[in-house]
Amino acid sequence: MEERQYFLESNTTRPAQLHCPFCRLSASYELRYLLRRKRDRLPPGADERDRARFAKSQSYLVLLDDKVRCANPRCRKTFEVSGIKTMSFLPD
Repeated sequence: MEERQYFLESNTTRPAQLHCPFCRLSASYELRYLLRRKRDRLPPGADERDRARFAKSQSYLVLLDDKVRCANPRCRKTFEVSGIKTMSFLPD
């Protein structure tokens, strides 16, 4: 059984305070995340190994955006997102 069957997937956005390395402007950017929320119960057709993996699994977020465009209209350069966790677990 695949790990994807343990989770419900949806997209979400969260704000992050980032600094442009070119113009040094600090602004708030909406970063896109993939939210994987653990299902209530195990899907049918699971064996013992799948039950153990399902018991250990947790809900988590995965960062989808790796680059953003500067909010300053004079700069508008694309820079890499750094200092932000690419994956974070959520409390159940």
